[in-house]
Amino acid sequence: MTEISRTRWRSGALIAAAAVGALGVGLAAAPAVAHTPTWSVTCDEVSLELTNYGHNARNTVTVTVDGKDLLPTETFTNDFSRTLKLPEHDKEVSVRLVITASDGDQYGRDETKTAPVCEDESPTPTPTPTPPSPTPSDTPSETPSTSAPATPAPAPSTSSPGLAETGSSSSTPLIAAAAAVVIAAGGGITWAARRRRGVQD
Repeated sequence: MTEISRTRWRSGALIAAAAVGALGVGLAAAPAVAHTPTWSVTCDEVSLELTNYGHNARNTVTVTVDGKDLLPTETFTNDFSRTLKLPEHDKEVSVRLVITASDGDQYGRDETKTAPVCEDESPTPTPTPTPPSPTPSDTPSETPSTSAPATPAPAPSTSSPGLAETGSSSSTPLIAAAAAVVIAAGGGITWAARRRRGVQD
């Protein structure tokens, strides 16, 4: 074999070795590139869909809620699918997903999402409108009149003083005598005056 032939053979061998090496790297990297971690969080559950993580049993997944285990560390091979119920909560909670891939830390995942508070789905009752109160003129009177009956005139008291006396009293004779004296005096004066006139004539 000439020197030129040997050089060409060595060059061909190097190229072939490089091609085999590249193919081996591609095959090794294929499972890692195919990792598909899909997960979602709603107000009441967490859904996990992990696919193509290889058939090595060293893949692990962990889910925590506000630092507490919702899914303790679990080992899986190639695929993992799970729906986890969240505990009831009246405020937003933090959900953390940690995945450890068997083919290297660069393919692991450490992500956090927030679970909102579930809204009350029961419909709010519609308040019943209150009818307007009737005016006093529209309201029929249901009770009899409470006005007091007319008070009868009081009976005459037997102790009240009697009517004025119409008969003679003890002073009547004195008044009559005085009147008689006055009349007599008047008559005497009249008679004396007439007599005096007669004498003068």
